[in-house]
Amino acid sequence: METNILQKALEILELPPFITKDDIKRQYKMLAKKYHPDVYKDSSKMIEINKAYELLMEYIDNFRYSFDDDELNKQAPDLKHNAKFRF
Repeated sequence: METNILQKALEILELPPFITKDDIKRQYKMLAKKYHPDVYKDSSKMIEINKAYELLMEYIDNFRYSFDDDELNKQAPDLKHNAKFRF
């Protein structure tokens, strides 16, 4: 899977590159409420959000990539993920 496809999915969901699976779910739910066709009147944005969410979740599940706080702090300790990004 190409990195730029993953980057685009993160951009669509308005997420930084280092993120937990739970954060992806939370952000998806927030955007789904905001852009639901009953509210936003345009289904194309919700379709884009759904595809980005499915892509990221499939990537995490299929590649067993860990997106939890402990792993992020091990891989990039200088980012201090816990302090920089929380909903």
